[in-house]
Amino acid sequence: MLKTLERMLRWSTGLMAAMALFTIMWLTLVDVTGRRFFNHSVPGGLELTEILMVIVIFGALPLVSWRNEHVVFDSLDSYLPDWVRSIQARLVHLVCAGGFGFLAYLMTTRADRLAEYGDTTVHLQLSIAPVAWMMSAMLALTALVHLLFVFVTTPSPHNEPATTFDGTAP
Repeated sequence: MLKTLERMLRWSTGLMAAMALFTIMWLTLVDVTGRRFFNHSVPGGLELTEILMVIVIFGALPLVSWRNEHVVFDSLDSYLPDWVRSIQARLVHLVCAGGFGFLAYLMTTRADRLAEYGDTTVHLQLSIAPVAWMMSAMLALTALVHLLFVFVTTPSPHNEPATTFDGTAP
């Protein structure tokens, strides 16, 4: 079941973040080329880049949490027995689940307010509310990942061989 969930995360949030990053790369190339050779940049390029960066960052959060690849301070872990580290990991996941869940709630209320006011980007007049709702959904999904790991032992990415998006070894 965990492998299926991981595959679903990779093909949804991971692919979404990768596509957004790829789009940023091409948008930057076209924008810089247009400025250099045609003295004209991509209209709204900065706004698009900002929205795509939000997709990259928040889209990657659930996958980073799933793989347990957050920055950690583990200098004392070698001195702790395994049972203490297990309890510590579950408590950390519980706190993270609560924190991400609370952030998802705050972002949902913010997205609702943005939709109510009809806030848009300055140049392209794109609605900001869907971006905030996407942020809220990714925060909620991240909270669910951490909540799952309160009850299930996290997969250890450091003991497994690296894989590509299709699950094969590179």
